[in-house]
Amino acid sequence: MKRGAIVAVFIFLLAAWASGLPVRVLLEETGLARIELEGPHSLWNWGGRLAQVDGPMTYRLLASERGIELVCDRPPCPVAGYVGNLVSFVPREGAFALEDRRYRGFLRVVWQEGRLLLINRVELEDYLMGVLPGEVPASFPYDVLRAQAILARTYTLSRLGSNPYYDLCDSARCQVYLGLDAETERHRRAVRDTAGRILAYHGAPISAVYHADSGGTTAAAEEVWGGSIPYLQAREDPWTPARSWRVEVTPRQVQRVLQDLGYSPGAVQRLSVLKKGPSGRITQLEVTGTSARIVLKTPKANRFLRALGLPSTLASLSGWVFTGRGSGHGVGMSQWGARGFARRGWNYREILAYYYPHTVLTSYRLSAVR
Repeated sequence: MKRGAIVAVFIFLLAAWASGLPVRVLLEETGLARIELEGPHSLWNWGGRLAQVDGPMTYRLLASERGIELVCDRPPCPVAGYVGNLVSFVPREGAFALEDRRYRGFLRVVWQEGRLLLINRVELEDYLMGVLPGEVPASFPYDVLRAQAILARTYTLSRLGSNPYYDLCDSARCQVYLGLDAETERHRRAVRDTAGRILAYHGAPISAVYHADSGGTTAAAEEVWGGSIPYLQAREDPWTPARSWRVEVTPRQVQRVLQDLGYSPGAVQRLSVLKKGPSGRITQLEVTGTSARIVLKTPKANRFLRALGLPSTLASLSGWVFTGRGSGHGVGMSQWGARGFARRGWNYREILAYYYPHTVLTSYRLSAVR
């Protein structure tokens, strides 16, 4: 693996919680960045410390052909010009800001193939405090916040070492991460009250996927991604709002999406649903074009439908119009469904046991070798 990669991660599910676990979150991939440090800080690269700065400073970074170029917004600039293919900005006090959004931890910037990877290295529990506000409102029942904290922690552990440079992204493709200013005391308390708690299956963190609104029934993993997972099965979800929606597509739009997926259908003439899964989600489609007849099966069918703009795959098709219910992939806990259960007296343990059968709520201890 490349330098900076996690060589090995060993997770032991024990009774004790080990704090201080670092997580690497990709905030942005760009060619130009503006970074603000609000207090004393230091700059580091592969060779060691570049500079120690006693006050606030704003830096601009550019991805050049050979690496990272750095300038300051005002003199005196502690470091300027070429700084290599990696530079870290480490606050001694306070936070750092990127595009006016503040974050805990420190920022690592990696040059890769002419682009800058902006990576927030932050302790796990601090990271979760910035995740929860992006996933569930503070107004939701407290047991939903606690369930969400456990799922976000579990999901994070399952992603450690998944990329040489970072573990997760900051969007809904991974988990929504909004940073320091989005935190509320209620979200922070939910993280603290569940510190170190995760869901496990056969001694390992589960694939703790979740979504917004199941539309009335959650999906089994194989309906969406094609592989069966014992604890990710279809479940009735009676208290989710099951919001309905309507999406009209055009033949030209279908053609463009197929081309983006690597197909050459020619002019699209017809789109039809061939098969649905146990929860009613579309698992197989057929597209007829002037150059080819294309059959899409899960998981490609799922990617195709999401690329067309469908909020979920719990849908029906009439002509070129999709109508459906819910929002998200539909697997695992429905956040709105969990809200309904909590309002009827369920605690977070009962909520998690319902959406993730055969799993165990436990604590973790982690040793990492870098």
